[in-house]
Amino acid sequence: MATILGSLVGSCVNKLQEIITEEAILILGVKEELRKLQERMKQIQCFINDAERRGMEDSAVHNWISRLKDVMYDADDIIDLASFEGNKLLNGHSSSPRKTTACSALSPLSCFSNIRVRHEIGDKIRTLNRKLAEIEKDKIFTTLENTQPADKGSTSELRKTSHIVEPNLVGKEIVHACRKLVSLVVAHKEDKAYKLAIVGTGGIGKTTLAQKVFNDQKLKGTFNKHAWICVSQDYTPVSVLKQLLRTMEVQHAQEESAGELQSKLELAIKDKSFFLVLDDLWHSDVWTNLLRTPLHAATSGIILITTRQDIVAREIGVEEAHRVDLMSPAVGWELLWKSMNIQDEKEVQNLRDIGIEIVQKCGGLPLAIKVTARVLASKDKTENEWKRILAKNVWSMAKLPKEISGALYLSYDDLPLHLKQCFLYCIVFPEDWTLTRDELIMMWVAEGFVEVHKDQLLEDTAEEYYYELISRNLLQPVDTYFDQSGCKMHDLLRQLACYLSREECHIGDLKPLVDNTICKLRRMLVVGEKDTVVIPFTGKEEIKLRTFTTDHQLQGVDNTFFMRLTHLRVLDLSDSLVQTIPDYIGNLIHLRMFDLDGTNISCLPESIGSLQNLLILNLKRCKYLHFLPLATTQLYNLRRLGLADTPINQVPKGIGRLKFLNDLEGFPIGGGSDNTKIQDGWNLEELAHLSQLRCLDMIKLERATPCSSRDPFLLTEKKHLKVLKLHCTEQTDEAYSEENARNIEKIFEKLTPPHNLEDLFVGNFFCCRFPTWLSTSQLSSLTYLKLTDCKSCLQLPPIGQIPNLKYLKIKGASSITKIGPEFVGSWEGNLRSTETIAFPKLELLIIEDMPNWEEWSFVEEEEEVQEEEAAAAAKEGGEDGTAASKPKGEEALSPTPRSSWLLPCLTRLELLNCPKLRALPPQLGQQATNLKEFSIRYTSCLKTVEDLPFLSGCLLVEGCEGLERISNLPQVRELRVNVCPNLRHVEELGGLEQLLLDEGMQEISQLWVPGLQEQHRQLHGDEHELEVIEWLAACNNFTVVKIFIKWWISIQGLESLVWEHAQATGWATVGLTKPTLVDKKISGSEQVAGEQVVTVADGDMVLSAQPEKEMTAAMLLKSSGHAGSHYPVTGSNEAVAVGLAPHMTPIRRSDRSNSETALSIASADDDSLLKAMKRKAAINLDDQFAPYGARPALLASPQGTPNEPFTSSCSASQLSFCSSLNRIGVSLGNNSAEVDFSIKALKHINVDKLKVIPKANSSFSLNQCRLG
Repeated sequence: MATILGSLVGSCVNKLQEIITEEAILILGVKEELRKLQERMKQIQCFINDAERRGMEDSAVHNWISRLKDVMYDADDIIDLASFEGNKLLNGHSSSPRKTTACSALSPLSCFSNIRVRHEIGDKIRTLNRKLAEIEKDKIFTTLENTQPADKGSTSELRKTSHIVEPNLVGKEIVHACRKLVSLVVAHKEDKAYKLAIVGTGGIGKTTLAQKVFNDQKLKGTFNKHAWICVSQDYTPVSVLKQLLRTMEVQHAQEESAGELQSKLELAIKDKSFFLVLDDLWHSDVWTNLLRTPLHAATSGIILITTRQDIVAREIGVEEAHRVDLMSPAVGWELLWKSMNIQDEKEVQNLRDIGIEIVQKCGGLPLAIKVTARVLASKDKTENEWKRILAKNVWSMAKLPKEISGALYLSYDDLPLHLKQCFLYCIVFPEDWTLTRDELIMMWVAEGFVEVHKDQLLEDTAEEYYYELISRNLLQPVDTYFDQSGCKMHDLLRQLACYLSREECHIGDLKPLVDNTICKLRRMLVVGEKDTVVIPFTGKEEIKLRTFTTDHQLQGVDNTFFMRLTHLRVLDLSDSLVQTIPDYIGNLIHLRMFDLDGTNISCLPESIGSLQNLLILNLKRCKYLHFLPLATTQLYNLRRLGLADTPINQVPKGIGRLKFLNDLEGFPIGGGSDNTKIQDGWNLEELAHLSQLRCLDMIKLERATPCSSRDPFLLTEKKHLKVLKLHCTEQTDEAYSEENARNIEKIFEKLTPPHNLEDLFVGNFFCCRFPTWLSTSQLSSLTYLKLTDCKSCLQLPPIGQIPNLKYLKIKGASSITKIGPEFVGSWEGNLRSTETIAFPKLELLIIEDMPNWEEWSFVEEEEEVQEEEAAAAAKEGGEDGTAASKPKGEEALSPTPRSSWLLPCLTRLELLNCPKLRALPPQLGQQATNLKEFSIRYTSCLKTVEDLPFLSGCLLVEGCEGLERISNLPQVRELRVNVCPNLRHVEELGGLEQLLLDEGMQEISQLWVPGLQEQHRQLHGDEHELEVIEWLAACNNFTVVKIFIKWWISIQGLESLVWEHAQATGWATVGLTKPTLVDKKISGSEQVAGEQVVTVADGDMVLSAQPEKEMTAAMLLKSSGHAGSHYPVTGSNEAVAVGLAPHMTPIRRSDRSNSETALSIASADDDSLLKAMKRKAAINLDDQFAPYGARPALLASPQGTPNEPFTSSCSASQLSFCSSLNRIGVSLGNNSAEVDFSIKALKHINVDKLKVIPKANSSFSLNQCRLG
């Protein structure tokens, strides 16, 4: 592609500019030839933009671009070669050669010692010049226009304020679909292998929906094993099995075969239940031939697949398929403007029409809409500008694969050249791989994609590229990374990148490659190769690969590997079984990145010192590597050295000579020595000359001595330092001595970081107090702070005034018994008088593993008493409790300006394993006005969680055995309670929508659940029900049931729940297993007269009529074509009870509006209960049946003999009586008839003696169901 070419030509021009006057080039005598080469490149550079524009459609221009690209790659190699050989002649191997106008300082012998090398290099440069001259004479070149690419600008600032908008935030469809699928999972969790599918085109949101189902709280703890794997098109059995075993945390050896891995999987899953998601499935044999047999050992399991192809779902034999539909124009427009973060409502209205046109161009695909939104966000928000975007011909590129929309290509086309190169490079990672920011940065720098900016490190520039691609939605952040340092590439965007890079990048195994193909390739990702890699024979043709990576399954590489891939820039052998590196590695003069992370090497050859262009050497997790070669200190251009998690102790002296080092990970500290070349760890002084340090991770700091840190400004002047990790070694046998503690205190005091530090980690610090610099004045830029296993510290540092701190984690501070006002930086406990704010930007606070922590306060005790008295007085002013339940925004919940001084941005708080903590600080509820999630686990002495009026999302309490009360949390929407056996009071949760209880909470929760339900009814009326979810371990068929509290209150005599007609057959045709008898005893209930029949459907329980009562009703349906039309009730006026107690008497419901079809039904004495049951029993066919294209039919009983066929009809969109029911029992008499439901969701209908309401030209048949 010309886009790659444009970046490559610019890079070569810049390199030539840098080296053309170096002494190494002068001694070779090729200065003039290189200058001619540079001039030709500059001339061609002006025409590349036009060539790129035409190359996508014009094959002749495309071929011209390919020829030029080959020449430019050769030129890049020759620039490296000339610099390398010239420096060899100078004998200095310096990374910063001196500039001069002559080589007079050299001896005549040195000037003419290698005439052959000088001649060969000169000849190669002249050949390149001739080739470029021929390309310029090509008639294609003469037709190109001299244009410069438009300046696309940067969105690096945009990323700091923009937010990710998921499709489910703007549409209701995904919510309904998730509920439906979760209900199916729950209902069939005991099935041997129940299979569901989510089907839809690429980019439509299948994975998003599957993730919501997979993470749904109703399924937590339901299965023994949860696993999610992505199955690529070019999968191998070994890769799939290894991925599945990893997610199940099962150990396996690198070299195991597919059969051995299947045996391990079978053993791991035996007699267990599982929930497995197969994401992006392309081939049914992944299940049928690979996973079905080993997973058969499980007692039960759910398999959820996402796929673009209906045939895959059919071949696997899914019982239920959900199709994800395209977004409507209105919903798509909402996603578009929200993704652009448009705040002005008037602007939204003004751009609506043109915006909907753009949405329609995006084909209703959420992914296409989101990436297009980021293109529009960088433009003027005017109708004319948007029309200009809409008029671009990229929307209808003829040669794009049909599954790739023009909107996706538009998002790529809008990128500046350097970002295009970086985006395309992301395909060298396996599909669905989590790409980390640091990996991408390293590779982009190694490949030369990053532009040089004055006073800015290449890595900082590359980091801006990374966040810009995220901002443009071309990379998707992974939620588990708080700082968005992990991401994934959507499979459609990956397809686009693969298509654009198809001629120079190979992904797969090596066997299909032929000579002329492999010689054209520049980058290779080897996938599914479990044996030793053997490079195919190519005769005399050179292999010019620049990047070689794997999917981390390699056994090793053959002996010729390093000899044949001499053009490599990036060599990634991480997690392979490579054991040795040959001396020939020194001949890879172009190599910039060498990644041996997780390999079995035990040493590196001294020839590695010849890699003068090496920028990155990654040796992390090399568990057999105990020493570094002396030649390591000759890698003068080295920028990153990774040694973390290795046993390396013996290191060469002189690491400080590598002045370009900016990332040192796992830097082992030692006393150093003046007498040896190899030493036991590096001296701290060796850091003094490393002025470009950006990330520094030091281990074994306890081995440093005060005399080895004489410079008080060792780190303070390092203006690029952003990440600092300070580790001491944990003592397992005996504690450190007092002398050791005094020594480490002195060492830490001298490690004062610079003001620009952003990320700080302190681990296993064993002094009694933290260093004095760990405070406000020295850490003005600090954003992330982690203090781990500082077991001797008696007090936390005063960090509350660090102005930019967003993430704080405190773990394992076992000596701390109290966290007081000193923590917020107020030793006097009178912080408010200073008019400052404590933790002004903190968003996430985690405190865990604090075994002796008892007290927590932000102010002094006297002031806290005053605040408690004031709070009590305020509470007395509203004895009815209504003030505490006012919604957010009302005066009762608004903090006064005087008291807004603490944690104003905190959104998430986690407390874990703090068994002695007795109480939460009252200021937490008064000040943390943005708190959304609060998790308290295994904090057994905590007795109350109360007075948190601003907590607006979820409260999780688990393993809090001493907890007695939860109260006054008026905005909490979700409450999860597990293993809190003494929780007797839960009240004043007016905004609660969902309550999740584990099985151990069933008895104690009866004390307070009815009160919550009553409060909910008083505040919200009968329009919304409180949803309660319990884990019922006794059930044979299911473990999760929604229990609507009003039913339990209204039906006091209920003693058991019984399936009707337990021997019914034919359920397989509707995807339902044979029902079994389930008894649910309720403590304290009275015996009912007669048996109550219960249907458990979709997690909802609906009571039906007593068997001896005659039940007559018509389920009325509304046709979209007959709005407001009603079918009359027929039959007897005997008591009807669907979800109602049997004491009710008949009434007739009045008509309803056109939007809700009326239901005529016998009524009850208690009309409010009737309304409540109607609300819980209705089913919306629009939501549940539309994806199948089914037409609901009016259900009726036969008028003639029991076996006589009968007909009825209704073209309808809504069953207004049963909104959340999707299984209804069928009981029509003692004889068999046939039931054939075209609507998949209607599986079990409990109705007696329905009358037929015939309509011409339509029918409904019953078959394959035993009626009794």
